[in-house]
Amino acid sequence: MLKTTLRYAIPLLLAASVTACSRDADPVETASTEASPPASVETVPTPANTQDLKPLVRSTALPAKMDCVREIGALAAAHRGGPRRGFPENALETLEESYKRGTRIFEIDIAESKDGVLFLMHDVELDRTTTGKGVAREMDWSDLSTLNLTANGEDTAFLIPTLRQTLDWAVANNAIVELDKKRSTEFATIIKAVREADATNNVILITYTYDQAEDVAELAPDMMMTATVEDPSDLEELIRRGVKLENLIAWTGTSTPNPGLWLDLKARGVEVAFGTLGRRNERLDDQYWADDDGTEYNVLENNGVTMIATDYSDKVTRQLTNDDIAIKACGF
Repeated sequence: MLKTTLRYAIPLLLAASVTACSRDADPVETASTEASPPASVETVPTPANTQDLKPLVRSTALPAKMDCVREIGALAAAHRGGPRRGFPENALETLEESYKRGTRIFEIDIAESKDGVLFLMHDVELDRTTTGKGVAREMDWSDLSTLNLTANGEDTAFLIPTLRQTLDWAVANNAIVELDKKRSTEFATIIKAVREADATNNVILITYTYDQAEDVAELAPDMMMTATVEDPSDLEELIRRGVKLENLIAWTGTSTPNPGLWLDLKARGVEVAFGTLGRRNERLDDQYWADDDGTEYNVLENNGVTMIATDYSDKVTRQLTNDDIAIKACGF
């Protein structure tokens, strides 16, 4: 594990409140799905000291790469792939667009069709995000595969991607996808698909309860997961249930920043995830950008957060201080 220390730490500027999520709930079930405002296409300048920077991590194992990121800075994670005007949520083309703008971690939702095909879809019903109607899990893939995705109510030319297509894209581009299991499928099914795609080092499995974390630890002891840690006692319970700290990213909510907890977790070798996403006009994303100054994200970065789940991945990627360094040094 790298022993690099932070260059500096600055005090917490703001503790804003949005709707808190419980351990048993999906914290993004009610999140806004409106596309973020069009982001500038300006190129993010590469810090001068990264020009000749060689990767610090030789291993391709994801836990080692995330350890590296933890000691350097933070990366943005694009909620539902980073939808924007003309690019729908959970679309392969949207992931590609976000990737071009600097994002390397993508949260996506995984559902299963009636005939057993895993595909990207958040909602139970098709109406909001596709040109189809009805319950997605009650349809065969042959029907689902013909539907076009919509962005803000407008039809696009993009089709629903399968999980396998997405995993192949992630492997080819050295990207990381966080897989949020929907009720229509099971962890065992998803894990099998990840292994078949040889994508274990490109995947983080999202869990919401102790039981889910225990299941994933048993089914995939070599894979990384997120699990809710709101208090040190949560960490101890996860360890008791078989979760390995080297494979854990601690999800610490979307409500109130907790730098004390974050630094304690970092000291124990655990990456920290914090979400600024949520309902429009309630989420921290909107509060942090209300003055067109996103320095609050730098505060999160310097207070121990490794992964910032956001609805504004382009802007956050431009704002973060050390993400370019981490991407290059840690082998992304």
